[in-house]
Amino acid sequence: MNLTSVNKEKCIRCGFCVNVCPEQVFILGEDGPEEVCPENCLACGHCVAVCPKEAMDNIKTPLANQVSAKKFPKLSPEEAGNFLRSRRSIRSYKETPVSREKLIDLVNIAHFSPSGHNLQGISYSIIDDRKLLDQAVKLVAEEFEKDNLLSEFIKPYREKGIDTILRGAPCLILATADINFLRGRENSIFSLTYLELYAPTLGLGSCWAGVFERIACRDNSPLLTLFNIPKDKKITGAVMVGYPKYTYPRLVDRNPLEFTFVDR
Repeated sequence: MNLTSVNKEKCIRCGFCVNVCPEQVFILGEDGPEEVCPENCLACGHCVAVCPKEAMDNIKTPLANQVSAKKFPKLSPEEAGNFLRSRRSIRSYKETPVSREKLIDLVNIAHFSPSGHNLQGISYSIIDDRKLLDQAVKLVAEEFEKDNLLSEFIKPYREKGIDTILRGAPCLILATADINFLRGRENSIFSLTYLELYAPTLGLGSCWAGVFERIACRDNSPLLTLFNIPKDKKITGAVMVGYPKYTYPRLVDRNPLEFTFVDR
């Protein structure tokens, strides 16, 4: 059974679909593209997306499910640069709850991120119950104390009740993957980076929960039970989300750029 179908009346034999396919699924025949290795298809959708005449269709990435990119304006280099630089790590949040519609919007964009070999494989657990997050913070602190780790970091939590782990964020988004999925961590990083970049467009702020991850991503972490993570899944990433308590009217600089061109 072929994965693709070609409208021969529309096809102009440009060969674009053949050339962009990363797995050499097609050759260009007399009547247009022909499948030679359909089993290699990654479901990346390039063959359908690149066709200038909408002549190509693919069962794995149907033309009907693709959206025209022509109607979207392109950001200028300056606009894109400012957009990327304006993202901040937010560690102070309002107590205002975030609607579940916005949280779904976040993970929806996250799942469009690139992934190794287009395997994707990332799912999400969204926690918007602050009482449950308080339990998670308590568990993380206890685990650190058992291992005698980050004692100075945990000290404000124990002595003053300051949440140094999830920063009082009203929401936490976990990336999860199958236990044996080797690309789970790297695909989660791609995915949650998309989420973080998109969050400000919804008026939200975010921050990578790196300290929390040190416990959450462990095998047999107590957080797996707390958050009802399926037994065949593991936590592969975590990001705090909420409405920022403060705004940042300036773009912060970085250390001086270092780069080289490598020649022979």
